[in-house]
Amino acid sequence: MYDVIVAFPRMKVAVKTRGEQIAEICYLPPSTSLIPARNRLAEEAAHQLERYREDPDARFDLPLLVEGTPFQRRLWEALCAIPRGKTLTYGELAQRLGAEARAVGQACGDNRLPIVIPCHRVVAANGIGGFAHATSGYLLEAKRWLLAHECGADPFELTA
Repeated sequence: MYDVIVAFPRMKVAVKTRGEQIAEICYLPPSTSLIPARNRLAEEAAHQLERYREDPDARFDLPLLVEGTPFQRRLWEALCAIPRGKTLTYGELAQRLGAEARAVGQACGDNRLPIVIPCHRVVAANGIGGFAHATSGYLLEAKRWLLAHECGADPFELTA
């Protein structure tokens, strides 16, 4: 099902390839077993993910298969413009795009290329918000880790 699974704090990160493109990146529970890369592209994706895991300034240079509605694609481009260590609220992003905050949240949750398209940088006005259509569990712990990793904060500071 996946072409590689990489260990991260609080989660595992799985990658699916299709042809010569990355088709999907998924967050999986921490108990998920690792699998080695099944092809050259998966090996490169794993290498770049591991580099990011060690250094939040690492850049991704992967061929991505970006599939979505025109609105989703516009939103995902906007996500890529949020600098590392910074966040926007769903409402702020909605205002920039002339959309509703709920639509922004849905499109963030539908992002099939998280980390590379950094949907974790969008938070609720009153706290961390949801993540990948989840409001609790390991996915929120993954979001907390990603935000702490990118801003240098102690993960316990991101408990709202």
